[in-house]
Amino acid sequence: MQLYRDLRVLTARPSAEEEARAPHHLFGVTDAADGWSVGRWLEAARAALAEIAARGRPAIVVGGTGLYFRALTQGLADIPAIPAKVRAAVEARFDGVGEAAFREALAKVDPASAGRIAPGDRMRLCRAQEVFEATGKSLSDWQADTSGAIEDWSAVVLEPPRDELYRRCDTRLEAMIEQGALDEVRALTTRGLIPTLPAMKAVGVRELAAYVAGETSLPQALEAAQRETRRYAKRQLTWFRHQTPDWPRITATSADGQWRQFLALNPSLTPSS
Repeated sequence: MQLYRDLRVLTARPSAEEEARAPHHLFGVTDAADGWSVGRWLEAARAALAEIAARGRPAIVVGGTGLYFRALTQGLADIPAIPAKVRAAVEARFDGVGEAAFREALAKVDPASAGRIAPGDRMRLCRAQEVFEATGKSLSDWQADTSGAIEDWSAVVLEPPRDELYRRCDTRLEAMIEQGALDEVRALTTRGLIPTLPAMKAVGVRELAAYVAGETSLPQALEAAQRETRRYAKRQLTWFRHQTPDWPRITATSADGQWRQFLALNPSLTPSS
């Protein structure tokens, strides 16, 4: 989400002062109307990493979306673009027959995806079905044939105590309101963008947009945005716990403490390097 220049406040993008301290890449590089996929990000990220390496400098990749880390470290399936007609037909079928019947049908052509995708995840269920119908090959088979992974990397997970993490989520949303998040959401919603664009799905956009539209009070909108942020943080913790159990954890809560733990795990990345 930090790709989108429209969402500096709501995605807690680095400030101008912070960006001046060291070169930053792929922050605020595109418009909210230009929806990026993980494949497009992976291509841009690999190009940025190559440019950094050519200067003989280390790179630190940061973020919270596990799928992007997995694509960068394990590669991404080169799935062809799905025709809009196929996508629309699959989504209409899902809405017509319901999840149970749809999942049962998917299990006949892609049992691995049908068994792996969580209940209620309409988007991924439809994605698996549309890939099969458009390509004749299951999504699971495509995902088994990946490319684009980087080499020579190490990783850590920031995992502070959950109570402290949730407290900071709440505090950060309050600070975002003071820093102009409402103006940011107001400017975004007045553009009439398609609601399925990634930027429109950023945590906090829908909740604060309800206040901007006069549908709820500011305290209610703030509480809803805080709740969704905590839920997202919980999903992040769960994903990294299951998907990256071997990545070292940084548990310190202060920035200095986190940095010291990071350098202890990566001694070659000292400020003098």
